[in-house]
Amino acid sequence: MKKQLILLGFIGLIISIPALAQEDIFPLGEKAPNVHHTGDVWLNHVSAADETFDFNMTHVVMAPGAKLNWHLHPAGQQLLITKGVGYYQEKGKEAQVVRTGDLIKCEPNVEHWHAASPDSEVAYLAISGNKPTQWTDELTQEAYDAIEAPEVENVEQQIKDLSKQKWDWMAEKNVGELAPLFHDESKFVHMSGSWKKDRELEIIESGSIWYKKTVVHDTDAEVVGKTAVVWSRITLEAHVRGNDVSNEFTTTEVYLKQGKDWKLLALTFSSVRDTHEIEH
Repeated sequence: MKKQLILLGFIGLIISIPALAQEDIFPLGEKAPNVHHTGDVWLNHVSAADETFDFNMTHVVMAPGAKLNWHLHPAGQQLLITKGVGYYQEKGKEAQVVRTGDLIKCEPNVEHWHAASPDSEVAYLAISGNKPTQWTDELTQEAYDAIEAPEVENVEQQIKDLSKQKWDWMAEKNVGELAPLFHDESKFVHMSGSWKKDRELEIIESGSIWYKKTVVHDTDAEVVGKTAVVWSRITLEAHVRGNDVSNEFTTTEVYLKQGKDWKLLALTFSSVRDTHEIEH
């Protein structure tokens, strides 16, 4: 029981680590020789079994298209997917797609294989019982290719689309949609000052600043772990304290992922010339 609690606590710690400044939790590790797999695979042996803890922990990174042969674990194995998109299949069952955050439980002596998808690397923490892996049959390229490849999520485009949707909601004064989008600790930096979520929503709803129309000329996005940044060059037509104004801005938006949702953490307006360009 004590060992199970320690193991569960370790898994919880891994899931809760914020990925604000890195995409991988663990270092890459050493490239493994192609004995029981095809493609490029890197292994980082995080923890070895001993007299107290009878399980091994290894972090595995697989390049797109890399795959393991059929095998089984006499003492079972759990796979915590830490990054990317991959496959997992047990003998006699359909292959399933696994993604970041998924937990796979390989029962003892159940023959299976796992792999990266063709267009995405996959990384996972393998927690294995302290008995040697038994390799069985080769996983053929034909069998791997027969699996319908999943769509790889384009997070950068999702963030760009969310940013554009936000401008529409601001023009509509739609605080019902904006309130859950804005992070509770969000901050908004304008030419006249900076303030937090509640005041920004009040300003939008009252119309003291009405974001009438936002023309987005160019945009770029970068996603690092659970943080995304969007830069946009815009022309903003607004109604401010009884006056219609038009200004050129480069805006910087910072989003933070909470669960399955992206939350706007910061929005900054920087006044620029109309010739300003965003470097991609």
